[in-house]
Amino acid sequence: MTPSQTLYLLLDLALILGLARLLGAAARALGQPAVIGEILAGVLLGPTLLGANFADTLFPADVRPLLSALAGVGLALFMFAVGLEIDLGVLRGGGRVTLWATTFSTVLPLGLGAGLAWLLADTHRQGPLLAFVLFFAVAMAATAFPVLARIIADRGLTRTRLGTTALTCAAITDLLVWILLAVAAAVATGEDLDWRLVLLVPYVVLMITVVRPLLRKVSGLSNASGASGESTNLVVLVLAGLLLSSACTEWLGLHYIFGAFLFGAIIPRDGHSALREGALQRMEPLSRLLLLPVYFVLAGLKVDLSELDLTDLGTLAAILAVAMAGKLLGTYVGARLGGFDRRPAAALGALLNTRGLTELVVLGIGLELGLLDGTLYSLMVVMAVATTALTGPLLTRILPTTGKNGAPTDQPAPTPSGAEEASPREAVPATDK
Repeated sequence: MTPSQTLYLLLDLALILGLARLLGAAARALGQPAVIGEILAGVLLGPTLLGANFADTLFPADVRPLLSALAGVGLALFMFAVGLEIDLGVLRGGGRVTLWATTFSTVLPLGLGAGLAWLLADTHRQGPLLAFVLFFAVAMAATAFPVLARIIADRGLTRTRLGTTALTCAAITDLLVWILLAVAAAVATGEDLDWRLVLLVPYVVLMITVVRPLLRKVSGLSNASGASGESTNLVVLVLAGLLLSSACTEWLGLHYIFGAFLFGAIIPRDGHSALREGALQRMEPLSRLLLLPVYFVLAGLKVDLSELDLTDLGTLAAILAVAMAGKLLGTYVGARLGGFDRRPAAALGALLNTRGLTELVVLGIGLELGLLDGTLYSLMVVMAVATTALTGPLLTRILPTTGKNGAPTDQPAPTPSGAEEASPREAVPATDK
């Protein structure tokens, strides 16, 4: 790395961290998730307002790969944390309303997204048609579990039936989205699709049947010894494991985030809190405070709204309509079939319409795989920001009694037989993105 690259890298990191933190705090002050402000930081520094020449001067071409590498590590750590928060035991006990709401809130956006993708294929398609349609459908179905968890906590809904149903639906949807996105990634890469998908199955089986029990045993031995330094050794083991798992799925031709997510999902839960909490406490600050803001700003830098014409604005309107109709209507119908009254059903739709970081990750992968052109990527980022920003106002209008100091009159969340009520730390992911 040349002295010039080092200088620009350090200056860019300082600028990104300062502006992202400032706008993130401003977003939180307005009742919005911090991720909205951090994305807007990238848009402000990008070609939309200041022009391409300014952005290229501020972030030289030979420095952007270095920033992207840091952002990639941050994204892997984040996806590990998301997988770590997925409790498969909770998913099994969701009940009827969870089944119906998850089904309709996933299937309808997938269908509407696929239909819109067919209409946009002639003007915006990049790569194989099947991969483009599948990817676009998945992008419409995504829900941001981490952002949703923070909104639910801020609204005092964590212990309510509405809050737990929303989190469970979002967790299941996240799993489905990553699986379908892996398929879309494999289709997009082309010729080696068959053997990659064949190898993926034994890899997942290996992680569940071999790596998970091994982690359980190592964690148990560490807890029994109680020796100083064991906690650090466990964190190093987990960090090495998630990086290796990320490398494996990248080698399979899918994407490294799937390996990070899978490794987080197989971390033992019961009786192994030191393993989980130690990993989050050591790795989460680095990811949340330094690396993820870099990812957000780089995502915003790729957004260029300066040359949109009336046709593009019409496309944006169609994207927003399909995205919101799919989630709001699909969730409402499913929740009503599952037994929710009208207001809680509508509120559940507003919550699951949150897209946030999950959508950005999906869109970033689509751009990397060559499935999106620059214009469609920019329009989809606008959709992600808009749907996330609307969650709070919609929820306030539907359930005006919600707020930080009071949840709506709603049934308390049922506690599974023989299980203790989840702690706030378990209910809300470590990041507020």
